[in-house]
Amino acid sequence: MRIFLTGATGFIGRAVLSELLQAGHQVIGMTRSADGARALEAAGAEPHHGTLEDPASVRSGAERADAVIHTAFDHDFSRFVENCEKDRRVIGALGEVLKGSRRPLLITSGVGIGGAGHGRLAREDVFDDSHPNPRIASERAGNELLDAGVNVAVMRLPQVHNTEKQGLITPLIAIFREKGAAAYIGDGRNRWSAGHLSDVARLYRLAIEKAEPGARYHAVGEEGVETRAIVEALARGLKIPSVSIPQDKAAESFGWMAIFAGLDMAASSALTQATLGWQPQGPSLIADLEAMRYP
Repeated sequence: MRIFLTGATGFIGRAVLSELLQAGHQVIGMTRSADGARALEAAGAEPHHGTLEDPASVRSGAERADAVIHTAFDHDFSRFVENCEKDRRVIGALGEVLKGSRRPLLITSGVGIGGAGHGRLAREDVFDDSHPNPRIASERAGNELLDAGVNVAVMRLPQVHNTEKQGLITPLIAIFREKGAAAYIGDGRNRWSAGHLSDVARLYRLAIEKAEPGARYHAVGEEGVETRAIVEALARGLKIPSVSIPQDKAAESFGWMAIFAGLDMAASSALTQATLGWQPQGPSLIADLEAMRYP
């Protein structure tokens, strides 16, 4: 297929790009910079200049493709709600191009939107429309397109990791370094699901090839890693103490990350594995945290 890939020069997008090219697909990769265009050409993709702030520029890339994978997202969490709304507009623009065809669109969300209740694993067959995470705007936009006949599916992400980045854990490292201590809330038993970057990239490819309307996939290799284990691994790497703090001190210790630090974000990928024959094979989250270099 000729696939339009947003976020093609990003952490996840680069891995998806490589996976698609190795599988024999042609890729039109979106980038906002000349350096990004050169990197895409060097990788074997066709660059397309576009930005999330200009939905028309994204739409014009989709017009030339047989399928679309949308991984781009503005990760400025100081403007998280605004950026989720921006993602909703971009998804709507992509859907306008694909209406009236069977060309698939694969959008990106988070596993929390599949939350099945406190202490229970998030599941692919659950859509929590009342979830407080503003990222739900992305799935609501996808649902609207599905109702309009667009072939749209959703990839829900956990903490995607290798030894370079680890989702929300990467900004935690900067916070802990600044504070001089690595903190977890209470007993640190709340869990974060995780997926290795190589496994996640392979799942994006399998999902776009499957092209099943309305499907939701969880890119989860580990259902739940306790935050205490994560924090203690970071403390060892940074050579700082790990400490427990009460919930009412979270904002002081974590800043903007406080809204995530105490959440239980465990999730299952059982349905994903059964549907696509996907078997996670990459290193565990803790293994990557132990193997990475801490500057």
